[in-house]
Amino acid sequence: MSQKARQAADLLIAVRANPANKIASLPEALRPTDRAEAYAIQRLVSATFSGIGGWKVGAANPTAEPQCGALPEVNVVASPASFDSTHHSNFIEAEVSFTIGHDLPPRALPYTREEVIAAMATAHPTIELVDSRFIDGDAVDAFSGLADTQSHFALIVGPGRADWHGINFDAETAEQYVDGALHMTHQGNPGGDMVRLVQWLANTGAVWAGGLKAGQVVTCGSWTGKSPVGAKVDVRVHFPSLGEAHASCIG
Repeated sequence: MSQKARQAADLLIAVRANPANKIASLPEALRPTDRAEAYAIQRLVSATFSGIGGWKVGAANPTAEPQCGALPEVNVVASPASFDSTHHSNFIEAEVSFTIGHDLPPRALPYTREEVIAAMATAHPTIELVDSRFIDGDAVDAFSGLADTQSHFALIVGPGRADWHGINFDAETAEQYVDGALHMTHQGNPGGDMVRLVQWLANTGAVWAGGLKAGQVVTCGSWTGKSPVGAKVDVRVHFPSLGEAHASCIG
């Protein structure tokens, strides 16, 4: 890794250790200028995690190239869950995630769609709590955001369904509730086919970390967009075919 990537990663790692000291941006000389540099920084940040508990992967639309981020094991938790939101910006996203049932290690021959589906053991209703290491994550350039694991804070994973294969996710509607009131709904994942996203992750995005591993949770992008909420808030997401996940933020 370059010295530039190392210095940028150190700044982001320092904010993870002390969220009260968010930074406005990376110094111009340390900002990644392409995806390769962004991922190099992200990998150095991820190396400080006690373990990789999962991945976030998504795409801007059904044909766009996916992007990913490794998730700290400590912040991938079962629903219901409660988080101290002190010094964190509270944004929420309703998502669908999958638990990997067996390892998909790197190999020369790309994994087929059928092989990836066979490894996606269970599907889950999921809440992602989003928080940037930057004061305003929307104000920094896209590559800096990618270096910062796409502003991930925590993943709350609801009960899983092993028989998810028959669900028509294009027709599924996410319902997002805040403090008991319906906050937002959206039909279908804006990133399109979630199997495509997991397949890309297995063949490309997660290769540097030894591939996808049994027990890791892969969340496949926001159905509802990034929604700001208060510091003290109760969040619930519901998918008719999957059930719901629940999180409380206190601060």
